[in-house]
Amino acid sequence: MNYKKLIKPIAFTTVFLYSLTYLTSCKASKIPDQIKVVKPFDSNSYLGTWYEIARFDFKHEKDLSNVTATYTLKEDGKIKVVNKGYNFIKNKWVEAKGKAKFTSLKDQGSLQVSFFGPFYSGYHVVMMEPDYETALVFGDTTDYIWILSRKKTISETVKQKFLAKATEAGYDLNRMVWTKQDK
Repeated sequence: MNYKKLIKPIAFTTVFLYSLTYLTSCKASKIPDQIKVVKPFDSNSYLGTWYEIARFDFKHEKDLSNVTATYTLKEDGKIKVVNKGYNFIKNKWVEAKGKAKFTSLKDQGSLQVSFFGPFYSGYHVVMMEPDYETALVFGDTTDYIWILSRKKTISETVKQKFLAKATEAGYDLNRMVWTKQDK
């Protein structure tokens, strides 16, 4: 088999797919500059398991309920990320492992998360209760949002506060998926 003939089409396809992914992500609207991340942010208090209360659906979380995200500190200072959820269509648990790193100082709630090699996405903690029991997280664009809690539910007061902040940032709350936590 002539491997040299295979390399060129594979390289072209790879560059094309990465370019397409980049251009698609550029279409999404950016979060307004006036939205600030949590500061001071205690990364050690943020570690542990979080229940997903709500999100905007996207292909990697489609048809998932009982979603959790667990963050643990690695020896190199980066954060190990393990997302788990129950695919209620296929009736099975799925898991994705990734990594996170701070985009600036560790006392600011702005990280980059990757589940696919060298490709990182923004993960910005924009609101949090002082006890680190609930968090509102924005992605780099208004296509990504998560409401997280240490428990399977949140209070109506916190929910409304988070939704108001999301509306202020330009999020279309009609896209919100409320995650079942029944397992």
